[in-house]
Order: sequence, then C-alpha cells, then structure tokens
Amino acid sequence: MKVLVVGSGGREHAIVYKLRQSPAVSEILCAPGNGGISDIARCFDVKATDIEGQCRLALEQKVDFVVVAPDDPLALGLVDRLTALGIPAFGPTAAAARIESSKSFAKNLMRKHGIPTADYAVFSDIDAALQYVRAKGAPIVVKCDGLALGKGVVVCHTTEEAEEAVKMMMSDGVFGKSGSTVVIEEYMTGPEVTVLCFTDGKTLVPMPSSQDHKRAYDGDEGPNTGGMGSISPSPFYTPDIEKRCLEEIFIPTIRAMEREGCPFKGVLYFGLMLTPDGPKVVEYNARFGDPEAQAVLVRLESDLFEIMTAVVEGTLDNINVKWNQNASCCVVLASGGYPAGYKTGYRISGLDKSSSIIFHAGTKKTEDGDYVTAGGRVLGVTALGKDLSDAVNAAYEAVRPVGFENMHYRRDIGKIKRTGGNQ
Repeated sequence: MKVLVVGSGGREHAIVYKLRQSPAVSEILCAPGNGGISDIARCFDVKATDIEGQCRLALEQKVDFVVVAPDDPLALGLVDRLTALGIPAFGPTAAAARIESSKSFAKNLMRKHGIPTADYAVFSDIDAALQYVRAKGAPIVVKCDGLALGKGVVVCHTTEEAEEAVKMMMSDGVFGKSGSTVVIEEYMTGPEVTVLCFTDGKTLVPMPSSQDHKRAYDGDEGPNTGGMGSISPSPFYTPDIEKRCLEEIFIPTIRAMEREGCPFKGVLYFGLMLTPDGPKVVEYNARFGDPEAQAVLVRLESDLFEIMTAVVEGTLDNINVKWNQNASCCVVLASGGYPAGYKTGYRISGLDKSSSIIFHAGTKKTEDGDYVTAGGRVLGVTALGKDLSDAVNAAYEAVRPVGFENMHYRRDIGKIKRTGGNQ
C-alpha cells in the first residue's frame, strides 16, 4: 500500500516512523515533510493547507491511503475532499473537526450533553467580554475560539491581565479571525493529563496517558507554546480516574458527536484537568497531539496502519491494540526566542551521536546532507525507560551531543506539578 502523510512536524515524523514498521505499507509519501522525514519517505513541497494541491498529489501519485495529521487541513475539509475522490483518508470530517477548530462548539457540546468541563461564556462583542471579565474577576482563562497553533490561551491571574488578553485577541487581532470570538472560562486547578483515543465513531480505544509541557520555560513559566516536551504515562492517571474518564467523558463525547450528526473518526485528543471535583475536559483536539504523539507512539506494539485502516472502515472493534509497558519522555529542542521571534538556517550537529530516537519537527536537509533549523520547534528527542525517571534520564542524556545556535529546551520535562491552571 502506498500511503501519503500530510504534515511537516514531529508528530508527522512519529507517524511515518510507525507506519514504516507495517508490512502492509510498501511506500510512504509526505507533504510537505521535513529534513528527517525525507530520510524515510518521499517528500513533496505541497503545503498541508493546500487542499486542492494535496488532492492532486494523491491522485497523481496513485496513493492508496492518506493520513491527515495537522489540525488546519482537517478543519478545511481535506478528509471530505479525499473521501469524495474515493481515496480512504484517516481523520475526521470538517464537521467533526469543529470539536477542535471551534472552542465554542466544543463547550456547547459538553454543556448540552452533560460532559464535565469548566463553566464558561462565549463572546463576539468585546464590550460584553470585558464586562463579563470585570464581573467574574480573576483568576480566569481567555481562549481564542478558533485555531491558534496551541498559543491562543491566556491564563490570567488578575482582572487587568484578562482585559489585556481580551483586547489582544478581539481588538488587536493577534490571532486573526481565530480571536474574533473568545471563550472565557472558569479557572480550574489540578494535574493536567492528555489521553489520545482511536475511534471509528462507535468504538473507542484509549491510548496510554501522557502529559504535555506547554510553557516555554522551566517551572511552567513563560508563554504558551505548541509543546516543549511530553511524558507517558502520567503518574496521576490512576485506574480509578481512567474508569471515570471512560464513563463520564470519553464515551459520552463519542455518543454526543454521533447524535449531533457529525460522528468522529480518527484520533480524538482529550486534554483533561484532574480537579478536586473530578476529571474535567480542558480541551479537545481532532488529531494526535504534538509532542504527545512522539511519547505515545514509541510505546505502540500493534500495527499503526492496521489500526488506521480499521478506523476508516469502521471495524475498530476487531482490533486488539497493544502497548509496551515502558515509560517514555520526549524533550523538544527549540529555536531561541520561540514561540515569538526566532531565526532559522542554523546547522544541527551531533544527531549521529545521540543514543535515542530523534523526531524532526522544524528541519531541512541541505544538498550536502546536513540538517539545518527551519522552525520554532526543531527536534523531539525521545527515549524509553523501565519507569518515568529512567525515561527522562535517557532522553536528557540523548540531548547532550545535539546542538545548534540559539538552541533552547526545558530542563524539567517529567517534573509534573500537582496543580495548575487550565491551559
């Protein structure tokens, strides 16, 4: 089978890495891909958001199956277009992807169907939003309604900070149309946990829990990023909590999407807060998280292509998905300045000396075979261990020989605080 993977980040590298292990996959294409992906797949210079270009590529290359990995092409309806062309595609339809692309849709879905989440209000009028913030006070959370590369969330500890966040999104237009409507949420506390689930719209198969580290700097300081590292499993995700999440959140969400006429097929990401009142949903994503995918997929023992095919065909109930019992850790190496301004084009050294799995995110391969930086998040150094401490130590040991100018990474991945705000 010839498979096309749409996307260019560390998540896509991890997906390609696992798909290559399937005996059913004869060739992998990736568009646009990156430097590391180009070593194990044929890459094509087609943007993930170029819906017509991706469809044309799939037809011209006669691919048998497409994996749409990033959020933007899902929201733009790439799976719908490919399906209409008769090409099997893994991922939700545009209607189902609203569970990520519109926070107001997701919050209203949860309210309507009794799925636990933070109390909230939705605003398209800035004066009304500011009035609500002043009435509620702080701490409070302000979120863009639309997609914002994981950065459209501001946890505000004062009313003034909340007012500034509202103005930044709705008046200053920092996030474009994504911030023209905002969701203002009650501030929740407790450990954050991510659980990714395979689902064909009826059957749901949870993956091992994981934990993302979104803030740019050690100690969970600084601005939100797309993710600076991840671990799996979460030490806080006990069997009792797992049972509650399955019964109160995961299955009700799948049933709710089906009842709303937009059944979800693909990977559904549950961002959870384990509050004193029980687990609640912080956010949904309509695809693998990044870098959670890197930490979780290295633990997968089953055939990823077989699972993805079953999701598309609606036969997930026939698949026995197996995971190894190791823990894992992914440390993201980023460009200095990320998530704000940063420079690219720096040569990366030491990749051949690292003892771990390295997933490329923002890299390019030069004509002479070197890799250079080409994005904010550059590499995801990922390691397995017998327990979390062992995995974290192995990942940081593997980081040591790798370097590039202005390289930045957190030194505290795996050190999980028991309390935090809903990011």
